[in-house]
Amino acid sequence: MGYRTFVAVGDSCAEGLDDPYPDRSQYRGWADFVANRLAMDEPGFRYANLAIRGRRLDQITVEQLPAARRHAPDLIALFGGGNDVLSRGWDARTVARRVDTAIRQCAEIAPAVVTFTLSDLTHRMPLGRRMGPRVTALNDAIREASVSYGTTLVDLWPDQAAHDARYFGPDRLHLSEAGHLRVAGHVLDRLGVPHDGTWLQPLPGPPGQPSPLADLRWLWQEVLPVGLTRLRNRLTGRSPGDGFLPKRPELQPVAFSEAPV
Repeated sequence: MGYRTFVAVGDSCAEGLDDPYPDRSQYRGWADFVANRLAMDEPGFRYANLAIRGRRLDQITVEQLPAARRHAPDLIALFGGGNDVLSRGWDARTVARRVDTAIRQCAEIAPAVVTFTLSDLTHRMPLGRRMGPRVTALNDAIREASVSYGTTLVDLWPDQAAHDARYFGPDRLHLSEAGHLRVAGHVLDRLGVPHDGTWLQPLPGPPGQPSPLADLRWLWQEVLPVGLTRLRNRLTGRSPGDGFLPKRPELQPVAFSEAPV
């Protein structure tokens, strides 16, 4: 089927971090790539991106899904859960309920829904193994809800690209341009939409692997500042995404001159 309207909701991964446009005016990301490809087949195609960095699934449900419902899209994509995994007071049952609520509401909003599991982070960061059980529990809940509500699931957990550091930005959490292109390729594959096959081909050369020195630099330059910011947010009652607005709040025609096709 063709899609006339597409809405992306979620957190920083749906917003497009760490893939800035060349002019650095905003982030691009997999959802922009998907929208650009879908627009090629559908005159009058329109796209909105309501995602905001730092948002948990319960916040996405309350803040973004009502706006998505008003847009009444043909296709909605939900990428979230990473901030639930990283949050204090983790409880698997609570997060599973959040997953079910978010995916159920997406299925009520649009006839076609795309959902995502998180990729395996245990190979690319020293602290990843501590988060592994949480990611596994989140992914299990996403798979179960996706089956229950008939969504199109993009299962990123088994993707071997997660073992290549070049698919990720400096913080090792957010995708690089190559990572966003790869996710876009997975989405279009699952939707049955032809696309540039190079998006899913392995990157040339040996896979990028963190070294002990790189791990220390990552802890100092990426992990410590984020930890201090989270502490400051807890003390002031702020959430990580406070003050940020969706980059594309309304359905608009697509004209991405910088997006590869």
